[in-house]
Amino acid sequence: MTTHLYLSLIPEALIASGLGPHDFGRYFAMGTAKRTRGQAVFFSVDAAALDPDDFDLEDLDARCAPHPDGRAKHSLYLAIYRVLERVPRHALTALHLTTDDGITLTLNAAAYAPDGELRARMYQEFCPVTPRVVSRLDPVEFTRFITDTSQPIHVPRIAFTELTLGELRSDPDSPDVEDLPYPQIPHLRDCLRELAAGSGKATKTVMRQMTQEVLFRTVRSAFYVGDATGITAFPMPSHDSLEREHRPWWRSALTSFGH
Repeated sequence: MTTHLYLSLIPEALIASGLGPHDFGRYFAMGTAKRTRGQAVFFSVDAAALDPDDFDLEDLDARCAPHPDGRAKHSLYLAIYRVLERVPRHALTALHLTTDDGITLTLNAAAYAPDGELRARMYQEFCPVTPRVVSRLDPVEFTRFITDTSQPIHVPRIAFTELTLGELRSDPDSPDVEDLPYPQIPHLRDCLRELAAGSGKATKTVMRQMTQEVLFRTVRSAFYVGDATGITAFPMPSHDSLEREHRPWWRSALTSFGH
């Protein structure tokens, strides 16, 4: 039986499992008795790309062997602290998004493709910190900013996504906010106004930490992992493609957490 290696973002952990991504996502989101519900966001990791001095991978197949009755080993935790910074970007081969009822969508790694947009953006950071911010920086610029070691506040590597702002992206005072499922819209407007006023700040914090699980339908274009050496994108399919090609996942994502 194949041993899979996953890097979970919620919570941050490196986990070995005998389960493939879709079965692991269902297990991680719902447990074995299906008495719990919660999203799972995790990467597939190429074990060959890891430094054996950073992680104990010795005899991993034996430690993750099936149970005597043939059931796969669900999870073997290998690390729970400062994991993302120790896993090279090129070791992250795919990102898996599991809804709270256990349906998984897989996004493959790809080179970053700039969209040329110069308007405000909103980023949800996942690991190792979890603020939600608005920014006038594109994903590459934001990555450079947040991983810049010359700054007093920085991280070695960051996993984040861009969330839609709808009409607020170009007009903070737009009345068209019906489809934006964010708390404290007035505060979001204030943050965008301050950004537009050119106060000198590259980013403005909207929320200090995640207070709810992410609504996948609000992801604008991709998830990203970046550091001082560059950025890797995990592009999100268009809503039309999700509806046509990944309908069970998309239906689940739309009904989770109060669509």
